[in-house]
Amino acid sequence: MSTLRSRNESAWLLPAGPGSNLLLREDMRRFRHEEEVDIVIVGCGAGGATLLQRLSRAGWRAVALEAGPFWEPEQDWVSDEAGSHHLYWTEPRVITGKDPVPLGSNNSGRGVGGSMVHFAGYTPRFHPSDFRTWSEDGVGADWPLEYAELREFYEDIEGELPVAGEHWPWGDPHSYPHRPHPVSGNGELFLRGANACGITARVGPVAIANGRFGNRPHCIYRGFCLQGCKVNAKASPLITHVPDALAHGAEIRADSMATRVGFDEHTGLATGVEYVHGGLRRFQRARMVAVAGYSIETPRLLLNSTSPRFPDGMCNDFDQVGRYLMVQGAPQTAGRFQAEVRMWKAPPPEVSTEEFYETDPGKPYKRGFSIQTVSPLPITWAEHVAAQGHWGPALRRHMSDYPHWACLGALCEFLPLAGNRVTLAEETDRNGIPVACFTYSQCDNDRRLMSAAQKVMEQILTAAGAEEVITINRYAHLVGGARMAAGERDGVVDRNLRSFAVPNLLVTDGSVLPTQGSANPALTIMALAARAARVLIRGARKGAPASEKED
Repeated sequence: MSTLRSRNESAWLLPAGPGSNLLLREDMRRFRHEEEVDIVIVGCGAGGATLLQRLSRAGWRAVALEAGPFWEPEQDWVSDEAGSHHLYWTEPRVITGKDPVPLGSNNSGRGVGGSMVHFAGYTPRFHPSDFRTWSEDGVGADWPLEYAELREFYEDIEGELPVAGEHWPWGDPHSYPHRPHPVSGNGELFLRGANACGITARVGPVAIANGRFGNRPHCIYRGFCLQGCKVNAKASPLITHVPDALAHGAEIRADSMATRVGFDEHTGLATGVEYVHGGLRRFQRARMVAVAGYSIETPRLLLNSTSPRFPDGMCNDFDQVGRYLMVQGAPQTAGRFQAEVRMWKAPPPEVSTEEFYETDPGKPYKRGFSIQTVSPLPITWAEHVAAQGHWGPALRRHMSDYPHWACLGALCEFLPLAGNRVTLAEETDRNGIPVACFTYSQCDNDRRLMSAAQKVMEQILTAAGAEEVITINRYAHLVGGARMAAGERDGVVDRNLRSFAVPNLLVTDGSVLPTQGSANPALTIMALAARAARVLIRGARKGAPASEKED
C-alpha cells in the first residue's frame, strides 16, 4: 500500500465521508493564458485525468480543459435515472449509416471524470490476442505494441482504482488487489446457470473497493452506479486521480469547450488550445498538447483544426482522422424467475465470463464476446419491455413484475471498418463549430456475434430456471477514430500515442485503440495514458524533447 500511495495519494486526499476535498479546488494553481505551460490536455476523463495526474506529480506545469462542470458528488448526483441525464454529453451530433448508433448515456460523458462518472465500474483487461487480431485471425488490425508492454500499467491502475474480483483465468491469468464483493441475486442466477451449462464464470472485476480504501467508504450496494456514486466507493478519475493531480500543482478549467488546436506553420508544432469559457474565446499556450476528448469529440476537434498545413484537419494527411470508429454490440437478455431476484441490489456488472472471448475455429465468425450481469434500473427496464411490443396494461404488468427478473449483457467485438467514421456536419453548435457526424454500419461478422451471444445468454438463464426470456439489442463503448498504428498511412498516432504529423501533439483517449476486444475499455485507456506519461517523463529527464524519445 505504501508503494501505491507514493504514486497516487488521491484516496487519502478525499474527506472521510461523501463529497470531495473542496480546498483542493479552491487552492488549485492557476496559470496565465499567456504563460506557456508544459502541456494542455483537452478532456479530463479516463485518459486525460490519468495523464494529468502522472505529469503533474513529475513536476510538469499541466492544464486540463474540460467541457463539462467540476462535479460535487453529494450535491450534483441523485439516485434517480431521469435526474441523471446531466451527466451525459447531450450536445448536438448527427448519426447516420445503415446501423446508426444512438449517442448518449452509455457511451459519452461530460464533466470532470468523463464517462467513468457514470460507467458501471467493470474493469477487465484486454487479452494478449486483442493486440494481434490480424496476425492471428485475419481480421481487425495488429497494435504497434504488445500486451506485455501494458501489463505493469494494468497492475498499477488496478491498484489505484482499486479493483475487486476473483482470480481471472482468461487472457493473461491474474489476480486483483481486493477480494470479490458478495454476490447478488442476479449474480447467483448467472453462476447457477453457467455451472449447469458447463461455462466458467467469475465474480468481478469491478472498480469498487471491497472495504474502506484510504478515506473512501465501502460500497453500500444502492445499485445506482450508472448515475454517479454519491459515496465515492466506485472509481472514477474525479476521485481516483484528480485529487492527486491538484495536490501536485495541476489546473483543471471546467466548463471550457475546446474549439481548435493552435499550430505554428514555421515550426510544425502545436502551440496550445483555443477554447470557450463563459461565452469568451481564450487561448492557452503550451509546449505540448494532448487531446483526450474521446472517440467523437477528439476527431471533431482535429478535423476543425484546419490550417494551410492541414486543410483537411490536423493530423489528417492520409484521411485517417475519424476512421475505424467502433462500438461493441451489447445485447441484453433478461429472464423471469418465480422467486424475487431484486437484481438492482448490487453493482450492475458483478459476475462475468470470458469463455467466448477468443476466436473459435468451429464457429462461423471471428473473435468473440463476453457476458456479464447488467441489472437495468426501472426506466431502462421499461425500454426492454416496450421493445418486445408490450404497451399500456401489458407494460404495467411487466413493470410490477420487475423484482422477478434477472438480466445479462454481452459485449461483442465488432470489427474496425474504414467507413465507420466521424466527419463534420453542416450543422453547427452554439459556438459556431461544425458538429460531429457519426456514420456506422455493421458487417456480417458483427451480426453473427450478436446472435451467438444472445443464444448463450438465453441458455444460461434457462438453465438457471427462467420461465421466460426476452432480448433487446444495444450498443456501447465507443473506441477508435484516431488509432494507433506502425506508420502514418495506417493511423494517427504511434505506439507512444504521439501523432505522426505534429511531434508535440498526443492523443490519449479511447480513440487510439486499433481494436476493442470484448472488454470494457476504461482500464486499457488509463493504462495507455499512464504508459504515455512515463515515456514523456523519461524523455524530459534525459534532456531531450519528449516527442523525440521512444520508450
